[in-house]
Amino acid sequence: GRLFCQAPTGIGKTISTLFPAIKAIGEGIADKIFYLTAKTITRQVAESACDAMRAGGLRLKTVTLTAKDKICFLERRNCNPDACPYADGHFDRVNGALEEMLEREEAFPREKVETYARRHRVCPFELALDLTLWCDVIIADYNYIFDPQVYLRRFFTGGPGPYVFLIDEAHNLVDRAREMYSAGLRKSDFLQMSRALGKKDKLRRSLAGINTAMIAIRKECGEAGCLRREEPYREFHKQLARTAADCEEWLQQHPHAPEEEQLLNLYFGVLSFLRIAELYDERYITSVEAKGSEVALRLFCLDPSYLLSKAMERGRASVLFSATLTPLDYFVSVLGGDESARRLTLASPFPAENLCLLVSDRISTKYKDRRESLGPVADQIALTVGAKRGNYLVYFPSYAYLQEVYEVFQERYPDIPTLVQRSGMEEEEREAFLERFQAGGMDSLIGFCVLGGIYAEGIDLRGERLIGTVIVGVGLPQIGPEQDMIRDYYDRQGGRGFDYAYRYPGMNKVLQAAGRVIRDERDRGVVVLIDQRFTSPAYRPLFPEHWRHYAAVRSGVALEERLHRFWAGN
Repeated sequence: GRLFCQAPTGIGKTISTLFPAIKAIGEGIADKIFYLTAKTITRQVAESACDAMRAGGLRLKTVTLTAKDKICFLERRNCNPDACPYADGHFDRVNGALEEMLEREEAFPREKVETYARRHRVCPFELALDLTLWCDVIIADYNYIFDPQVYLRRFFTGGPGPYVFLIDEAHNLVDRAREMYSAGLRKSDFLQMSRALGKKDKLRRSLAGINTAMIAIRKECGEAGCLRREEPYREFHKQLARTAADCEEWLQQHPHAPEEEQLLNLYFGVLSFLRIAELYDERYITSVEAKGSEVALRLFCLDPSYLLSKAMERGRASVLFSATLTPLDYFVSVLGGDESARRLTLASPFPAENLCLLVSDRISTKYKDRRESLGPVADQIALTVGAKRGNYLVYFPSYAYLQEVYEVFQERYPDIPTLVQRSGMEEEEREAFLERFQAGGMDSLIGFCVLGGIYAEGIDLRGERLIGTVIVGVGLPQIGPEQDMIRDYYDRQGGRGFDYAYRYPGMNKVLQAAGRVIRDERDRGVVVLIDQRFTSPAYRPLFPEHWRHYAAVRSGVALEERLHRFWAGN
């Protein structure tokens, strides 16, 4: 069956799902566990939980799968044996690597896979995939079960298997699933590829035909420059399939041609589009965007619930868990549950008095009020930090709003140390950002971040490393064509379109960011929510049980007084 479980941050969800699932293997109920997550850091938590059980006597083999591009030893991935010494002769050497690993080790995290792959000169990605056949627990990204193009077919081609799927941070699966089950093409890619080939080349004519077909689709957009239709372009899809066959034939006839890499990328994009086209039903919409000479055609999955449900049928049981599955009925609906799915909501075991939750409900952060909000928001951040020296994170719904408030804050409070999250930070920069948050510093430190970003969930700054967060706004996703299409779809299904497209995903980001503060029973900290909507009838019911003690503050004086009383222990 399926279980949807909401449990607060820090309660021990990883060990509480892995332990009984491993017990089920010992009792012959299951053969393998797939621990699935969206982020590297949560995969490491699962590894640590298995290591802790091994320390208590467990004999269990685990492997962690890392994306091919991340684990590849080459500076630029090229799986051609002529270009990669690890691919050249891989199958001659891989059995020796597997034998040594399985005899010597119980756990195969990324570092060990890389070590043995270098020693035996084999592809680390393929080595990890081979290890899955011999391991009891497979720790991996969602796509290894759910993505229609890269899921582990070696386990799921013969009908349902005796597998348990443990789906961590399941709130992330909604957007990830929509992305996995959607696909797009751009006219310019076909035109550029066509121009790169010789004039007499048969493939050039085929690619030019796709370009011409997309010009015809562009004309349907009219002056609006966009088009939405509930039917696919079936004849165009047939034409694409013929072009894909022409690409394959050309690649076989022209190995190592200068155009090979460009054509391969286009070819795989077409194949991806055609695979998604096979899934097209009433839960999809065809979206066309035209700007100038460009045409972007997209098959967009509005409702991934059916496809997620079919994927989970490949196993015996699925447990979907997160600190933020609010409201639970919404997540059951969009993540492939039905009336038979079991639901579990666990209360926080931590003392309520350890969290000071304040709602500043006299400031509007709606887009039309942003300009007027900059100064008041900056002042409330300063008041929050001024109540007790320590480390704080401040979250904003967008980089643009973050930057505007940050500039005002720096101008008014230049002596308070700050850090700012940037878009597209490299891994080393991310780690350096978090390293600055150490306990016992002489000054306060404020990190300015975005809701839903890399510092809004999955990070673990325990104790004095983080004593408070300020969350600015209700986290609504940016208004755009795709979110509006989701809204319109769910309006047709039952009239909850705005909730499903905007309100619930936004509040989920707020809850995740707030969950960074209290990580165990010893933590004490503050969460300040800035937006008048938080106390409205639309948002108040979305507060979890352990937020029921919140207090509304209607001025800076009231905010300061509440914070001083909390830190004084009153």
